[in-house]
Amino acid sequence: MASKSILNKASLTFLENYLNNAAPTGFEQDGQKLWMDYLSPYVDTFLTDTYGTAVGIINPDAPYKVVIEGHADEIAWYVNYITDDGLIYVIRNGGSDHQIAPSKRVNIHTKKGIVKGVFGWPAIHTRNRAKEEQSRVDNIFIDCGCSTKEEVEQLGIHVGCVITYPDEFMILNGNKFVCRAIDNRMGGFMIAEVARLLKENKKKLPFGLYIVNAVQEEVGLRGAEMITKTIRPNVAIVTDVCHDTTTPMIDKKIEGDLKIGKGPVIAYAPAVQNKLRELIVTTAEEKKIPFQRHASSRVTGTDTDAFAYSNGGVASALISLPLRYMHTTVEMVHRDDVEHVIQLIYESLLRIENNETFSYFK
Repeated sequence: MASKSILNKASLTFLENYLNNAAPTGFEQDGQKLWMDYLSPYVDTFLTDTYGTAVGIINPDAPYKVVIEGHADEIAWYVNYITDDGLIYVIRNGGSDHQIAPSKRVNIHTKKGIVKGVFGWPAIHTRNRAKEEQSRVDNIFIDCGCSTKEEVEQLGIHVGCVITYPDEFMILNGNKFVCRAIDNRMGGFMIAEVARLLKENKKKLPFGLYIVNAVQEEVGLRGAEMITKTIRPNVAIVTDVCHDTTTPMIDKKIEGDLKIGKGPVIAYAPAVQNKLRELIVTTAEEKKIPFQRHASSRVTGTDTDAFAYSNGGVASALISLPLRYMHTTVEMVHRDDVEHVIQLIYESLLRIENNETFSYFK
């Protein structure tokens, strides 16, 4: 499987459509529908919950349950205050970066549809050169072409409307996928591809497989926290993104030494169950899948933590996709890494035995 491309034309078409669709935290439903439509030929049934987490299930009647998981939401902004002059101030929805906002175009989501706007910023000529003004959450603002608050409201904009960036998918230099929201809709894409490969290769699993696309990770792992109580899994393999630390202004002594194109990143952290992680490492070594290692102090900061510490303890592991420029509109990953994450999850699943406890004491 490693000698040929895992991704096909249909996969890449879905990936582009899925990334281009906006799914901000708390408003993931349209993206979830796209994901479920793509996944439906490869699973037996679906489970959804009140807040929008979607789960495709293979072997739903099996008592032993294995989760593979990514999260569906992207960072965004909320309308917070509209001035009498028709300018819009914002607050974060997730970890949105105020430093990239000035001069960005935006989509304001209203009941009347998308309203276009821009993050305005004073011209360089007008700023105090001696005390250069820096962007902050309290001084960035959106201009949607209105001159009064009433005009803004007539467009359907009100406090609480969510705001996203319109930047769409592109490929650089033949093998670099670039878009906003690769963190972590690429995870949802990769676990869907695992399900496709299992179906196409006619693999029969001895356990129930729960392909989980969770919501609200960007505001505290909330979707995973809810769905793990519903599923009550025995094992969870989570995939998310981590930092490529080879670009400027990143301290490798703090963030580790990781690079796109060098393979999936296997996590070491208290929430990562050691025997499950070693199964994944052994799989990578035996299948000659390149991989990197990364250590996380205390928590992984991903949905791994929500699964690991739920239901009295769930054997959990994290396989990350190295990414450049996290939480910007030009997040970048290497196609080879995407394929290798898919392969590593797929091959690891084939090694998990029914009723495997991953116990240290047997």
